[in-house]
Amino acid sequence: MSQNIEGKVIVITGASSGMGEAAAKHLAKLGAAVVLGARRSDKIEKLAKEIAADGGKALAIATDVTRSDQVRKLVDLAVEKFGRVDVLLNNAGIMPLSPMDRLNVDEWDRMIDVNIKGVLNGIAAALPYMKEQKSGHIINTASVAGHKIFAGSAVYSATKFAVRALTEGLRTEVKPYNIRTTIVSPGAVKTELLEHITEADVQQANKDYVGAVGLSPESFARVVEFAISQPEDMDINEIIFRPTAQEL
Repeated sequence: MSQNIEGKVIVITGASSGMGEAAAKHLAKLGAAVVLGARRSDKIEKLAKEIAADGGKALAIATDVTRSDQVRKLVDLAVEKFGRVDVLLNNAGIMPLSPMDRLNVDEWDRMIDVNIKGVLNGIAAALPYMKEQKSGHIINTASVAGHKIFAGSAVYSATKFAVRALTEGLRTEVKPYNIRTTIVSPGAVKTELLEHITEADVQQANKDYVGAVGLSPESFARVVEFAISQPEDMDINEIIFRPTAQEL
């Protein structure tokens, strides 16, 4: 199936670690040109050099997804350097879980800004190019928490429910332009997301659980590969994946 990935230009947000980094490496090995966005410029520049040293094509640009101008610059760079943008992987996200009665309002605001507005900024940057091309694929990272709510996840889950709603709404509107849309909802995956949790008891509980059953970030990369690699007339709209041992 990877024949539909070779030569594609793929923009990835949240590419500095975890699932975004794994996807960048994996897709580059399959022949895609990857354009990497994240706030930590040192990490994505290092990743781009590693991909290039391995024979792949990669560019990196510091990007805060809450800044629409920076996300536009990221997508514009992809088009400037490679002539088009075939796939946008809206992967940047944060997960500072906490019970609502602890009133971590600043964290609520940050989740809304990154997890929802960041996705919208990516769509706004890529959609005009994809409409003009009459082709493209927008992949948005949601979560199992966007299907189920558990103690401490209310606001995070709300942002991921929103990602699902936005992606499904987009799907219904872009059919005239031959654009595909995919929601990827991972379960427990071992990434830096757990470091965003500032409540010590909540963080420890989640670290214990994910440490016991969590998948590697490469599991996400393989799912993304599957969605992209389908023939252009096939639109994989939503994928949920979990560790086999995960009950939630």
